[in-house]
Amino acid sequence: MKARTTCNRDCPDACGIVATVEGGRIVKIQGDPDHPVTQGFLCYRTSRFLERQYDPDRITAPMVRRNGGFKPVSWDDALDLIAEKMLRIKSESGGASILHYRSGGTLGMMKFLNDRFFELFGPCAVKTGDICSGAGDVAQLTDFGEEDSNDLFDLLNAKTILLWGKNPHVSGVHVLPVLKRARENGTRIAMIDPVRHRGADLAELFVQPRPGGDTALALGIARRLFETGKTDPMAASYCDHLDAFRALAFSRDLDSWAALSDVTRDELVGLADLYAAGPSAILVGWGMQRKANGSQTVRLLDALGAISGNLGVAGGGVSFYFKRRGAFDTSFGSDRPEPPRTLLEPLLGRQILDAAEPAIRMVWVTSGNPVAMLPDAHTVKRALETRELTVVVDSFLTDTARAAHVVLPTTTMLEDDDLVGAYGHHWLGEVRPVVPAPDGVKTDYAIVQALARRLDLDEHFAADAETWKRRFLEPVAGKGASLEVIRDGYVRNPLAAKVLFADRKFKTASGRVNLIHEADPEPARPTAERPLLLMAFSTEKAQSSQWAHPRELQGPAVATVHPESAPGLADGAIARITSELGAMDVRLKFDARQRRDVVLMAKGGWLRDGRCANALIPAVVTDAGGGAVYYDTPVRVERR
Repeated sequence: MKARTTCNRDCPDACGIVATVEGGRIVKIQGDPDHPVTQGFLCYRTSRFLERQYDPDRITAPMVRRNGGFKPVSWDDALDLIAEKMLRIKSESGGASILHYRSGGTLGMMKFLNDRFFELFGPCAVKTGDICSGAGDVAQLTDFGEEDSNDLFDLLNAKTILLWGKNPHVSGVHVLPVLKRARENGTRIAMIDPVRHRGADLAELFVQPRPGGDTALALGIARRLFETGKTDPMAASYCDHLDAFRALAFSRDLDSWAALSDVTRDELVGLADLYAAGPSAILVGWGMQRKANGSQTVRLLDALGAISGNLGVAGGGVSFYFKRRGAFDTSFGSDRPEPPRTLLEPLLGRQILDAAEPAIRMVWVTSGNPVAMLPDAHTVKRALETRELTVVVDSFLTDTARAAHVVLPTTTMLEDDDLVGAYGHHWLGEVRPVVPAPDGVKTDYAIVQALARRLDLDEHFAADAETWKRRFLEPVAGKGASLEVIRDGYVRNPLAAKVLFADRKFKTASGRVNLIHEADPEPARPTAERPLLLMAFSTEKAQSSQWAHPRELQGPAVATVHPESAPGLADGAIARITSELGAMDVRLKFDARQRRDVVLMAKGGWLRDGRCANALIPAVVTDAGGGAVYYDTPVRVERR
C-alpha cells in the first residue's frame, strides 16, 4: 500500500512524501512526483528517516525521573503528576511562573493548540524572538511591513540571481532544479558566502567576503549602482530615506568598502554590474542574519532590491522567507491574552535562572531541543534541570529530555495528523498518519486533550484534528484550498501573490519602503588570543539536532579549517577548540578553499556526546528581532 503525507520538519521545502507500507510497517519513503516542488526526490536526511522511525531507542512510554534515572510510568500517572504540580504552581505563583517553550521541530498548524492550551490555563510565560530567523524577520517587516517572496518559479524570469549566504544543497535542495533550469535559460548566478561549499559550483562568480563583511559589501554595491546610474529613477516615489541611504553608501569609496568586506574592488564591481543587469533576485541565506548585525545586513539587501527597481517585478525580489502561515487562521476566534512574561529565546537559560517575583518554577518544552540548539548550552541545561518541574514532549531522550523530570512520547512526522505551509514556497500540504503510532505514543494534540481534561479545559479541546484542520483553512477554503482539495493534491496558497508588491504599495506606516539609513559596517573580528571565528552550520546529515545516522556519531566532532589556521597540527588530528565559555575536542579536517579566519562545524551536535558547538557560543542577541548571534564567537585551535 502507498500512502501520501507531507514532511513537517523544520525545513523550507515541506516535501510531499509517498510511503510504501507493508504489513503495517513503512518499508520505503520517497518524494512525491506529483508535488510541484518536491518533484519525486527527498533530501538526504529525510530519505533516511526510517532509521529514526524504527530506532530502538525511541521512547514509547511516559518517563519520570526517579533516583537519578528515568522510569516508565503509565499515561495516567504521568499526567496526574503534571496536572497536580501545574495547579499548585499556578495557585502559588501565577502563570508567569510557568514557561511554555515551543520551537520548530515540527511546523504543523496543530502545534498552535499547545500555545492555546497554555494561554487558557494561564496565561503563561512564553519565549520571544527567534534563534533561527528573528533578525531577518524583523528586518523585512521594518522595511516592507510584510515578509513574503515572489513565487518560487518566478526565479525563471530573473536575468540575475544572487545567492547571498545561501547553500541550497543543504538548506533547500528543491530550489536547485529551479536554479539549474534558470541557468540553462541564460540566467546568471553569483554567490556571496564566507564559506566555500558545493553551491559555488552553481555560480559564474563566487565571492568570499570576511564573516560579517556583507554590510560593507552591500553598501559598496549600492554606491556602484548610484555611481553608474543603475538605480530606479522612480525609486523616490516608493522609498523613504532615499537620500540618507545614498549618503550612507557614499560615506566610503569603493576601495574602502571592498577592503572592509575583504574582497577585491573587481569582485565588488563585478557583483554590482551583474546585479544591475536585471530583473535580479536576491536569495537571502538564513545564516547570514545570525550575527550581531544580522538584521542590519538583511535590511541592506532589502535596500538593494528597492533602489534597483527589483521589487514588485517578475524575476526580482529579496527572498528571505515565504509566508508559511499565510493561508491559515490561528486566531481561535477570540482575543489572545498577553503573556505575563516573555523570555528572549537566545538568552533562555540565563533568563530562566535569573527570573524572580515570581521565579520560573515549571517549563514545558515541545517541538524543540533547546539544550543542543541554543547558545550557552550548559546554562540552558542547568536552567531546565533545576526547575521544580520540566516536561519535555519528544520521541527520544535528547539532551533536553535528559534535563527533564517528565518525558512524554510523541508521534513522528509519519504518524502525525496536521497541516503545513512552507517557508521555501507557497504550496500547502496535509500531514497524514501513514501508520498508527506505537502503543503508548500520543500526538501533541492528544497530550493536550488528555491534560485539559484534568485541568477543566476539556471543552476548548473537544474537537478532533479533522475539525481543527478545517478551521485553520477557513481563509482559503472557499478559494480553492479546502481540505478536500488539498487531499486530492497539493494546492498553492491562493492568498499569495505571484509577484510580491506588484503595485509598489507596502504595508509600512507610510505605504513606502522604509530604507535603512544608519548602519555600523564594522564586522565582528577575532582577537589575537582567539584568531578564528566559530561557525556551526546546517548539515545535510541532520535536521537541526535530528541526525540521519546518530550511531555513526562516534568520537569528537569534525572541525574544518584552512591548513594555515592550525599550525603544527595535522589533517585528521585531535585538537581542542577554546572559546570564552570553555573547550571541546574536535577532529581537524583541512580545506584550503576556506578562509583562514574561520572554524567550520556542523550545528545540532549533542551535548552529552561532547559534540555541541553551542557549548562554546555565548548567549548574545542580534541587533533586532531577538535572533541568536551564532557566528561571531572568537576561538582558538590548539593541541589537545
